[in-house]
Amino acid sequence: MSDTTTVAPENQAARSEATLLPPVDVVEDVTGITLYADLPGVSKDTLGIHVEANTLTIEGRLSMATPEGLEVGHAEVSLPGYRRTFTLSRELDTTRVSAEFKQGLLTLRIPKAEHAKPRKIAIQVD
Repeated sequence: MSDTTTVAPENQAARSEATLLPPVDVVEDVTGITLYADLPGVSKDTLGIHVEANTLTIEGRLSMATPEGLEVGHAEVSLPGYRRTFTLSRELDTTRVSAEFKQGLLTLRIPKAEHAKPRKIAIQVD
């Protein structure tokens, strides 16, 4: 898997605005990979996860409302959302991706395809 900045051709006009790159940790084990993406300020309703061919895209819109009667004097986060795109290995089974989103942390699990999993070879004795 590699991190890339290319965008998929579909819906490219909507993806052309500037976004934040969320920090992502990737952990690999013998059965697949797990991605942990920090997406503070994103709600489940504005989170999108897309897999097209071997490209994984994570997108989320920030929903940080200013309380009524107050005005923002300084904002360190001024972009409207997050976007991160990854190129996935063909060893991963993109049809079995699972996702959990809790308190701004997205956890994605992508298992390895059966042909890519380690297997034990039986030895025959004559």
